[in-house]
Amino acid sequence: MQRSTGTGTLDSGKGAATATTAVASASASGAATASSGSTATIDAGGGECIAGGGGTPAGRGSESGTIIESGSADPLTTSTTISCKQQPKDLNDPKDQPLQPKEQAVAIHYLASFHQICVVTALLPLVTLFTCFVTAYAFQYDDVHETHCRVYNIIPSISAITGVSPQRYFWRFSIALHIGPRIPIAFVYKNYYRSQLRRLAPAQVSQTNLLITLILVLNCIEIASLGGVTYISNRENYPVHERIFITFMVCSLCYMLATIKLNGILNSGQELSEQQRLSIKWKKILFAVSILSTIGLLVFFAKHRFYCHDLAFSWFAFFEYLIAIANMLFHFTIIWDFPSQFMLIVQGPRDNLSQYLSNRPKVD
Repeated sequence: MQRSTGTGTLDSGKGAATATTAVASASASGAATASSGSTATIDAGGGECIAGGGGTPAGRGSESGTIIESGSADPLTTSTTISCKQQPKDLNDPKDQPLQPKEQAVAIHYLASFHQICVVTALLPLVTLFTCFVTAYAFQYDDVHETHCRVYNIIPSISAITGVSPQRYFWRFSIALHIGPRIPIAFVYKNYYRSQLRRLAPAQVSQTNLLITLILVLNCIEIASLGGVTYISNRENYPVHERIFITFMVCSLCYMLATIKLNGILNSGQELSEQQRLSIKWKKILFAVSILSTIGLLVFFAKHRFYCHDLAFSWFAFFEYLIAIANMLFHFTIIWDFPSQFMLIVQGPRDNLSQYLSNRPKVD
């Protein structure tokens, strides 16, 4: 009879141990018996493991794993059981601490009420216009009433009261402060409208999206034209000033009409809040005032320009003030569109910002 013994090595993390198992005893006639009677202790990552041959029970650990190699016909078959007992981890040991993602601080550098910004932006030119009118009328009466017809007038035009000094500088400074916030407000409106496209049927989305883009373009041209008529006065270059003023008028009216049309599309069949109803109601009223005032302005401009009628220029100026005030108040309705929003400037992880931007409503 011949007897052989095999040795195997098991490595588990922090240490290694050798498990010796008596294997195989074979007779010359071919009969074989398998015996195993050895055990080994194994260090498994901070825990204690017991390996026993021949079905040795492994009941010492709270967590156990079993490796079984069997086969009665094979004389080299062994049966090995491995039992592991986990040692408690030391939470104060840095090596045992779970890996945490690197935390990045988020800092808010600026936080302001969007409602307040819109109120100041809309009222600034209105207050400035009133101040220029009062001071010019009181202290520079002859200068602001001078026209090429030299007829009797009682109301100076906006170009007249903002074209004399020092009102000129006051008005230009006010418009500069007014134009700054209006550019981001135009893009805020674009995103605000696009976020409501999900209400529409798929067939309407494409055309409505084009209307939103048109509103953005008209709004930007109106803002640029406002800057043009402010910084190029009629006293400095009348032909250019006149053309820019016409551009401002056309874009302003088209912007109002397109905005009212878009609100009708987006809010069709929707239950509106009180603020939304007020916003839409006053937009329509102010648009109607602007249309009627534009008609009156054109009629009295023709009477003043070609016939030099008395008070024709005063009526022209009166309708010009109505148009300007209606335009300012139309944009002032933003206080009902964005009653509780805030403007933020935030420093934080770029991945988080990218994830937010990727989750915005998109248009196919």
